[in-house]
Amino acid sequence: MLELKVPSPGESITEVQIARWLKKNGDYVEKDEEIAEIDSDKATLTLSAEANGILNILVEEGQTVAVGNVVATIDTAAAAPAKAENKEQVLSAPKQESKTNGVQAEKILSPAARKIATEKNIMVESVSGTGKGGRITKQDIVSSTAKNTPSYTPTDTTITTGERTATREKMSMLRKKLSQRLVAVKNTTAMLTTFNEVDMSAIMNLRTKYKDTFKEKHGVGLGFMSFFTKAVCESLKLYPAVNAYIDGEEIEYHNYYDIGIAVSAPKGLMVPVIRNAETLTLAMIESQIMDLATKARDGKITIEEMTGGTFTITNGGVFGSMLSTPIINPPQAAILGMHNIVERPVAINGKVEVRPIMYVALSYDHRIIDGRESVGFLVKVKQMLEDPIKLMFAGDDPSKKLLGL
Repeated sequence: MLELKVPSPGESITEVQIARWLKKNGDYVEKDEEIAEIDSDKATLTLSAEANGILNILVEEGQTVAVGNVVATIDTAAAAPAKAENKEQVLSAPKQESKTNGVQAEKILSPAARKIATEKNIMVESVSGTGKGGRITKQDIVSSTAKNTPSYTPTDTTITTGERTATREKMSMLRKKLSQRLVAVKNTTAMLTTFNEVDMSAIMNLRTKYKDTFKEKHGVGLGFMSFFTKAVCESLKLYPAVNAYIDGEEIEYHNYYDIGIAVSAPKGLMVPVIRNAETLTLAMIESQIMDLATKARDGKITIEEMTGGTFTITNGGVFGSMLSTPIINPPQAAILGMHNIVERPVAINGKVEVRPIMYVALSYDHRIIDGRESVGFLVKVKQMLEDPIKLMFAGDDPSKKLLGL
């Protein structure tokens, strides 16, 4: 009998929550097969079988257990079940007498039909099969569903009553930790937010002109986040306090730029980190963002990939947000919020023009970042984004770069 213990997700984590069993009690599992998802207060990890055998689950879903505790056992002496030779899956219905010869018959479904019948809880004994030998096809199930769906015609006299129901579920460890951190930020920092607006015309024109060539060459799309990341890195060089931590009575300044990108994942907000973003090209940034965001949404991201950021960018614009005041991601001192792009009338050289405008917000800890630095930082970000050619050349005059001056 092999014991399966909770692995350590990382330093300082002493307990986890069994989020979901991927296998049932009594199932035969194979070595390295994923059998459970485990939530910590920082990330989700999977528990894999360490040998072949019959699984015996000891801890129910939703329970909190200490790291190192036994949550299941595997009976390694159990033999593997015989595999069916016929790959066709048969779903049996109650036996019905044949009207012609009295022989009992069972209904046979195609795999696609079986799947739909199971999902929609359809009683297959009432479905007539049109396939070979009376086989029930996918179309038979679909037609039966449409035929048996009751029609409904609303009238002026129809009275509807809503059910007053409520459900409860236990908070995941990630959600609990997130709520504690957010409350702590509000209570322990002197958080303020400053705003500005960015004319996105230049970046949008650049993307429209080169997005196909960019994707063909680099294998990733050209999004807005890479431009913002580069603009943030250049601006942080001028305003080091925005890239700092408070540690007790000391300020820790960083000469590197690890940029966190906030991602909305099914289990809650996660912030994977792009290391040394100042050294990366736009294509490298886009590639890392795509990789880390996919891992976060699939629950495959590691704790190491989410720790150590020095500054964070969050994009509420993808959900349609016009304006917000993002909350600082501790122990960082500031966070930049992006929002949706809306065509707005603006004054350009004394004339009114319609331009794609994005509102941006910088929330910062006023204990170490003064108003001059916060406003100056955001203005620099705005300038870099509105002149992406200068951004591409790391803030230098491109003509001087060309001439080697």
